[in-house]
This record gives sequence, structure tokens and C-alpha cells, in this order.
Amino acid sequence: QLQLVESGGGSVQAGGSLRLSCAASGRTFSSYIMGWFRQAPGKEREFVAAISRSAPSTHYGDSVKGRLTISRDNAKNSLYLQMNSLKPEDTAVYYCAAKGGGWIQSIVIESSFYNYWGQGTQVTVSS
Repeated sequence: QLQLVESGGGSVQAGGSLRLSCAASGRTFSSYIMGWFRQAPGKEREFVAAISRSAPSTHYGDSVKGRLTISRDNAKNSLYLQMNSLKPEDTAVYYCAAKGGGWIQSIVIESSFYNYWGQGTQVTVSS
């Protein structure tokens, strides 16, 4: 089992920044493709970003491109999401997730392909 624990969520005004972290334990973190998803009240879970095992490849959802940056530090078993220029529509619970297998953009955006999930961290952006 791979355990994932998110942190760094909170409340911020529009235009502000937050940095989410996801700490992994239990298995070899570097073996997994990692992703961030989010879910707002009453909405389906939405793909935010994904990063390949050794981080040469990243992919972002259209709504966050240019504002959010995914990164990882395999030596620290950690995943990050730097969130800048936040908007009220970014308000959601943010989840980190891990999947095995290859890097295929049409697959890394699908939550059903991820095997392990964290408990989520709340991000609230006020206008």
C-alpha cells in the first residue's frame, strides 16, 4: 500500500497563492505517476495536473494552465502543487493520487486509473 497525506490547504483571497504538499509512504514513491485532482461541492472530481515518475513530463487541466505548477521530489517522497493567481473557482478539496503504468496523457487525466488517494485538503478562495 502507498499512503498519501496532503497538507497546505487553507483560505486565501483571489490573486493569492498556496502551496500544497503530498507526503508518500509505504512503497517506492518514484515508481508512480502522480496527479492532483480537485472536487468542488456538487461537482465531479476534476483533473488538475499530473507528473511522470522522474518529472520530465507534466500535464495540466485547461483551467489551471499557467497558474498552477506540479512538481515532485523523489528523494523526499513528496509531491507539490504551487498555486498562484488563485480564483474563487479554484475552491475545492484537492486530492493527490498515484498510479502505476505508462505515461499516456489521455489516461493520466482520468481519476479511475489512479490506485491510491490521499484524504484531501480544502482550498477556499474568496473574492
